[in-house]
Amino acid sequence: MSAEKTEAIVIRLADFSNTSRVVTFFTREFGRVAALAKGGKRLKGPFDTGLDLLSTCRIVFLRKSSSALDILTEAALLERFRPQAGTLNGFYAGCYVAELLSGLTADHDPHPALYDVARGTLTAFQTATDIRLVVVWFELSLLKETGHLPDFNDCLHCGAPIEVSRSSSFRALPGGLLCPQCPPQEFIRQHIHAGTVALSRALTNSSTVMPQHLTATDQQIRELRFLLTTSISGLLGRRPGTLKFIEF
Repeated sequence: MSAEKTEAIVIRLADFSNTSRVVTFFTREFGRVAALAKGGKRLKGPFDTGLDLLSTCRIVFLRKSSSALDILTEAALLERFRPQAGTLNGFYAGCYVAELLSGLTADHDPHPALYDVARGTLTAFQTATDIRLVVVWFELSLLKETGHLPDFNDCLHCGAPIEVSRSSSFRALPGGLLCPQCPPQEFIRQHIHAGTVALSRALTNSSTVMPQHLTATDQQIRELRFLLTTSISGLLGRRPGTLKFIEF
């Protein structure tokens, strides 16, 4: 066993025994890691307060070579998740981020850029008055980093470029869009307007910091919610459980 050090976000907690728990982290250098925290349930245990859900910490763990759980040996709190006071929307959105990281990433498959996005997202939930666009930015970043981003550039049917300079509607498909010239298909249920496509491109091309100058209309949020929820539910094999608690 080798000792590994990394920065991590706590994305899941599960009881293991009367005194211990299994903690799932999303780490910057190692991706998703599930580790046994012996004594992690004790009030004055070896990990202090570093194992709260959605907290960011510096951890040391012993990496097992087999399918057995890794062993957590140290967890030092770096930042506690404190969503904006007076509303539960930020907390539920943080739980949604944790659910997606848990369900759409693989053990020991590192995505440093996605880690930075996740941490930036949780920070934004603590200050933003409207978290809807922040959630969309995280979803787009996650799908892009894991190779499942819907195609906003070319028509899935004919391959023609999607032009957003003119006022026209596009039809949403799992995985992308159809241009106005292509015939509709039975499972199409949502029109995506040109401004929504332009917004999605701007969000997708942003760095690991949520672009503060971007805003979204209620219509754009509704259209992106359809496309993203459809894509994510297809990948998970179910609709995300925490999504229903977020007010959009």
